Amino acid sequence: MRPCIRLLAIATDAGASRPFRPAPAALLPPIPLYRRLLRSHRKRLGIEERLLGDLYVKAEFRAHKNIDNPVQIIGFLSEWQQYCQMLEGDSWKEAKMEKIKIDKMSGVFKMLTLCFAIH
Repeated sequence: MRPCIRLLAIATDAGASRPFRPAPAALLPPIPLYRRLLRSHRKRLGIEERLLGDLYVKAEFRAHKNIDNPVQIIGFLSEWQQYCQMLEGDSWKEAKMEKIKIDKMSGVFKMLTLCFAIH
């Protein structure tokens, strides 16, 4: 069989409006992801960070337990899986948080402060 140019071609992102991205990793189901997060906290974080992280993970998974919207479920699981991969990769020690996330967190903090001040 004689090779043709089409079969020998290599996919590139030259001239593409959206560059190629590697295929995303398969999402873990909620319970294995939950266990993996707690295990990562146990192995990688100090005592105080682990306690805070475990409480936060437990609260978030409980709060999102009864969600039916598939888009929200996929977003929730993918963000937690990305966090877990970052934690396991040790790249989080030098990483800096994006300004957009800091601004969002600051807004939530201000809103919570106002809610507690009212009540």
